[in-house]
Amino acid sequence: MEEVPNDVMVLSAIQQGAKKFDKIKKKTKIDDVELNALLERLEKNGFINLVEKKGFFGPKKELVLTEKGTKELEERRFELQQHWDQMVTLWQNGDKEKLQQQMENKKSMFPAMMFMGIMDMMMFSSMMSFMGLAMASFIPDQYMYDSGSTDMGHDGGHDMGHDSSGGDFGHGDFNHDMGGFDVNF
Repeated sequence: MEEVPNDVMVLSAIQQGAKKFDKIKKKTKIDDVELNALLERLEKNGFINLVEKKGFFGPKKELVLTEKGTKELEERRFELQQHWDQMVTLWQNGDKEKLQQQMENKKSMFPAMMFMGIMDMMMFSSMMSFMGLAMASFIPDQYMYDSGSTDMGHDGGHDMGHDSSGGDFGHGDFNHDMGGFDVNF
């Protein structure tokens, strides 16, 4: 999964309590088609399972991380933390050239670093100022102008609360046909 940081964001969202297609989509800001493909790949690789649970209003389907998926997420979180730490060290040492090169090489990982609470946005902003660059050149628009629906805080990526949706109430019961993955859960 090295080349696809969105996989990590989806795994992290599921671990944080987004167990339905629409909630994962809202939390990660990944479009339907890409999210469908990611979920298919994650299920095929054994990182997630779709399970049926008893709900207050009858059975409901939810995504859960497998042991393999949890291990993969932990490994990727560690790797992302190492990449961030390297950038911080370069910044602290005042090495603009190496920092800019490192940032260019790791650009695709920034959304996952932000999503998982690894990247300190104040420090990142300082790094960008240090190099005389704009943050928008490194962070995609959908993550720059967050409406507050996604917690990009520094909590290590764990949602300590519970899913406050109050039950299934038919979430996802629209007849989406995304081709492969069952989004009707």
